Amino acid sequence: MSDSTGVRAVTLGDVAARAGVSISTASKALNDRGDVSAATRAKVRAIADELSFTPNAMARGLLAGRTGTVGLLTSDLEGRFMLPILMGAEDAFGAGRINVFLCDARGDAIREQHHLRELLSRRVDGIIVVGRQTDPRPSLGQEIPVPVVYAYAPSDDPHDLSLTPDNYAGGRLAIEHLLACGRRRIAHISGDPTYAAAQDRLAGARAALGDAGLELVGEPMFSEWTEHWGRDAAAMLLQRHPDIDAVFCGSDQIARGALDSARDLGRSVPDDLAVIGYDNWQVLATNARPELTSIDANLQQLGREAALRVFDAIDGIDIGEGTHRLPVRLVIRGSTIARR
Repeated sequence: MSDSTGVRAVTLGDVAARAGVSISTASKALNDRGDVSAATRAKVRAIADELSFTPNAMARGLLAGRTGTVGLLTSDLEGRFMLPILMGAEDAFGAGRINVFLCDARGDAIREQHHLRELLSRRVDGIIVVGRQTDPRPSLGQEIPVPVVYAYAPSDDPHDLSLTPDNYAGGRLAIEHLLACGRRRIAHISGDPTYAAAQDRLAGARAALGDAGLELVGEPMFSEWTEHWGRDAAAMLLQRHPDIDAVFCGSDQIARGALDSARDLGRSVPDDLAVIGYDNWQVLATNARPELTSIDANLQQLGREAALRVFDAIDGIDIGEGTHRLPVRLVIRGSTIARR
């Protein structure tokens, strides 16, 4: 391409070649994307200035026809798990650089199709689909003309890209921590047994116990994701098996209930009984007495990662397919290790 003087205009490819980076990295650096290091960003900008590179509206971002908008299609906007995922995605998009259309389908497939048509009519550059639980959900299909990334609830189509927390690893992590605290008689209380998260956490817990030559005390107890169930289940458990020394709970709500029953039955936490929860719901975990050790699913990072994958796809990078399980982390508080 030449300008009116017949001199070839400097392209993004020229800037990338001089900087020793890919075209997509050069594009990200010039568009102030957060997933490029500050040093690379500074280097690319300096070379762009040196070469007098001025991206035109068509070239900016590598693809013509961009609108600078992304759709966030959620099934449960009021849900506690949605908000940190959405916050992480918005952090990655960057204030003022990407417009986000947020649609709440409220778990209704017809409403979801309506929102999808609306997003496509607004010519969004990509879509993030955020589920309400980690059970597989129906794919939007392979005919969508823009990149789609599924977050939290994986798509049931292996050709889609899905990002979900590693609940199996979370179950392992919880038990490994309890074993490291010297606990050997460990029981498990969880929520709805039809949830994939409940079964994955149990499978991880059993695997970690098996590695140590141990088994759960009694059968795992399933019912609701509530404090009320946690209280009732822990009371039954402590009466049937008074020698247990730890309880792994499938949620922080259940664990809060278990702490109540331990206190009512005169069991000292963590001296007599260690209790660990799941989700690291701050308002519950930090206001429990003692404060609650928990597994954090890193949901904000999950949302950020989903947004970065959408960016990559928009930039023409192959983002792959299948379900990717992202790391979770242990947050230690006073319910498993006494705080002096």
